[in-house]
Amino acid sequence: MGQKVKKIAVMTSGGDSPGMNAAIRSVVRAAAYYRTECIGIYRGYQGMIEGDFTPMSARSVNNIIHKGGTILKSARSKEFMTKEGRAKAYENLKEEGIEGLVIIGGDGSFTGGVVFNSEYNFPVIGIPGTIDNDIYGTSHTLGYDTALNTAMEAIDKIRDTASSHNRLFFVEVMGRDAGFIALNTGVGAGAEEILIPEEDLGLERMLESLKKSRRSGKSSSIVVVAEGDKSGKNVYQLADYVEENMPEYEVRVSVLGHMQRGGSPTCFDRVLASRLGVRAVELLIDGKSNVMVGLKDNEVVSTDLEKAIKGQNSIDKELLRVSDIMTT
Repeated sequence: MGQKVKKIAVMTSGGDSPGMNAAIRSVVRAAAYYRTECIGIYRGYQGMIEGDFTPMSARSVNNIIHKGGTILKSARSKEFMTKEGRAKAYENLKEEGIEGLVIIGGDGSFTGGVVFNSEYNFPVIGIPGTIDNDIYGTSHTLGYDTALNTAMEAIDKIRDTASSHNRLFFVEVMGRDAGFIALNTGVGAGAEEILIPEEDLGLERMLESLKKSRRSGKSSSIVVVAEGDKSGKNVYQLADYVEENMPEYEVRVSVLGHMQRGGSPTCFDRVLASRLGVRAVELLIDGKSNVMVGLKDNEVVSTDLEKAIKGQNSIDKELLRVSDIMTT
């Protein structure tokens, strides 16, 4: 491995996800292993513009692998969307002697990295950190597995109440544009219906499905809804519609919200973060740039950053089929 980069920086950007701290730890310790200096950038691109940097050593990332959130904080930066803002960021990086950047975030963060690279030919490597799992080029993004388990545990608890009171619960999970969390937690928690953006079930079909469940003897039901589902204007409208047409059901809504982003990352997310962080540093040291590291068939792979942003992960059709059979 050729030592082409002597000093790198790492930052987290966009929405936080479990596993980001594990990824920071991996980047810092991999840099130490390869005798490369590592700088932490607080508050993402905004911190880059303001020069909010801190030196990081192998010992500075002790006891963070199990923590949710991000010790480097995260922030949106409208200023970085301007040429002037990016110029400030570049000057700060240059003044600090930083020669490469690891960005832990989602497609918005990667878009900023692509633009920055195109303007200044500055080496950037992306690590996908988002619970939505909607980044092309990886089977799993950091935090996705943890979010699945958090949502499923919550749905299991809600089912206890639904069964006790013969209630129908609509449980909304995160997924504005993608239904990965809803589909997987719905199957894993045994939901009677799963509503996702990729499959427009429609109000009538949903109603018929619930009536069928009722006729089969089910006195309570769980419907898992991705926040981006188009069956109704929102989950509350869905609940009102069912209550009007099936008065025998007592309908309740539970929105899991940001609790899905928090908590201690699962073993899978910690191991994934460790693998991706090491590979990201190795790519930078080797002079590579403008790629994202990800997981495919349990192998760490690289994908062009622009392709990762523009590509689209497809919903698992086999799991959809299994879901249909399980709701019988």
